[in-house]
Amino acid sequence: MKKLVKTLVTTALVLTLAVSLTACKKSGGLTIAVPNDTTNEARALLLLQEQGYITLKDGAGITATIQDIQDNPYDITFKEVEAAQLPNVLQDVDYAVINSNYAIEANLNPMSDALAIEGSSSAYSNILAIKEGNETSDAIKALVAALESQKVADFITEKYEGAVVSTVDAPTDGFDASLDYAGLAGTTISVAASPTPHAEILKVAQEILAEKDITLEIVEYTDYVQPNNVVESGELDANYFQHTPYLDDFNAENGTHLVSASAIHVEPIGLYGGKQTSLDAITK
Repeated sequence: MKKLVKTLVTTALVLTLAVSLTACKKSGGLTIAVPNDTTNEARALLLLQEQGYITLKDGAGITATIQDIQDNPYDITFKEVEAAQLPNVLQDVDYAVINSNYAIEANLNPMSDALAIEGSSSAYSNILAIKEGNETSDAIKALVAALESQKVADFITEKYEGAVVSTVDAPTDGFDASLDYAGLAGTTISVAASPTPHAEILKVAQEILAEKDITLEIVEYTDYVQPNNVVESGELDANYFQHTPYLDDFNAENGTHLVSASAIHVEPIGLYGGKQTSLDAITK
């Protein structure tokens, strides 16, 4: 009888310990901050799925949110944060998925500091956006030619060393042979842009346009909403900060009428360590 009781007690202790360890693992899930705008949140979740940390529901694609997570085996807690603020909250979370432009601004090197990074998909190429109907404007054509130049492509390659990648297939000399540049002399083109890398890239286009006496006015913004609003209202001629999936979603939600004039570069989104320094902690 005593032997039976001892066996039962031992078995109970083993089961209790097993349950306890399982509970610890489940309750010990780490926190990952992700962008709170639809398309960039989807990019973050797709990156995490690619790493094997979550599984999204069938059909969840470039508009996926945390509601589309089907399996979360490591009990990860997700914190949705405005994209520009992700570097600021990095120290308070275990990890954060950050767009390269904001990572670079925060002195994070996507090529060496990111623990995981997405491929350079042209689906997320950053575009020059304009108000629908202005596609044939000579000023816009001149700006597009400057941004699609070899000089800009070389600047992107040399400056960002892979953290930002040119997506222009056949760079030009910076000028459109069909345009009357003499007639454009004295023209000012205004463009809204995020500080890094967009405004930096635009400064190269600014130099090209200056050769033809065209002024490129660069107006910097640190959010994703106002640059689209000021182009829609006609306050500025164009903006340069977003990819097409984001623009399509913005148009649908806000009733705006913006279109892409050209795709210039892509910024891979990356997973960065905050409280954690390696990805091993997720699966422990």
